Amino acid sequence: MDVLTVTLLLGLLGLLIIISQLWKFDHGEKAKSNVTTKTAKAYTKAEVSFHNKRNDCWIIIKDKVYDVTSYVEEHPGGDAILAHAGDDSTEGFYGPQHATRVFDMIEDFYIGELEK
Repeated sequence: MDVLTVTLLLGLLGLLIIISQLWKFDHGEKAKSNVTTKTAKAYTKAEVSFHNKRNDCWIIIKDKVYDVTSYVEEHPGGDAILAHAGDDSTEGFYGPQHATRVFDMIEDFYIGELEK
């Protein structure tokens, strides 16, 4: 094979690798979520309980703490998100009213773990 053919083959191989990586990224095989990339801070239930307002809203889901303040106004269920503000929202979060995409979305709001 001549140099031109080898160069073309290597270029095509590189292009295929890049395309496959982009395909994986676009189809949910992304890098680890925020839960594993952030250093987890521990919060007591008492600390979380202070964040129980529309403009300062934290919730607990399965012993993980989320600051959802920026999402309160966008919540499709209206003020339902405030029903357990500053408290455990696990039961409501896993209710039938939520589409499966909320399970991915919630990780954007992760701030730490509930201290046991």
